[in-house]
Amino acid sequence: MAGRIRAEDRECPLSTTVDQVGEWWTLLILHDVFDGYTRFDQFQDNLNISSSMLTSRLKGLVADGLLERRPYQTNPVRYEYVLTDLGRSLRPVIVALAAWGNARLTPAERSMILVDAETGEEVEPVVIDAKTGRRLDDSAAYVFASGPAASPAMRDRYKGRIPPRAKPD
Repeated sequence: MAGRIRAEDRECPLSTTVDQVGEWWTLLILHDVFDGYTRFDQFQDNLNISSSMLTSRLKGLVADGLLERRPYQTNPVRYEYVLTDLGRSLRPVIVALAAWGNARLTPAERSMILVDAETGEEVEPVVIDAKTGRRLDDSAAYVFASGPAASPAMRDRYKGRIPPRAKPD
């Protein structure tokens, strides 16, 4: 498509992340892997996805380093798909997306909930700052700012967003 800005040409980590994992089938495949599915036929049966689309998405997930393809049978050769450390690190994101979707439903309308594996009690996932333990859902308390690798345009975008840090004594 002429004139389209490619995600890899953008500096924003959100655009590059959405380009990598934001496709609908990708998120559903990852969700299945988190639920213990590892084989092509399991994904296909559970998701009712075409072979060509599933093949394409699995190749992309392997190429992006989120899944690893391992043989589990030699004659004929069959493969399973297992999470890499990078892939496992996406679980909180998928949990947060599911929680966001459930938050706008009544408890009776929810078809899937997150529960404590030991007690079976429903849990409420939240995103917190690891240093302070504070919830990040307060949009006034936390803002994006330019990082060390920011371009001049990115620095300009976020100029004045946060007060200058106090100088050490």
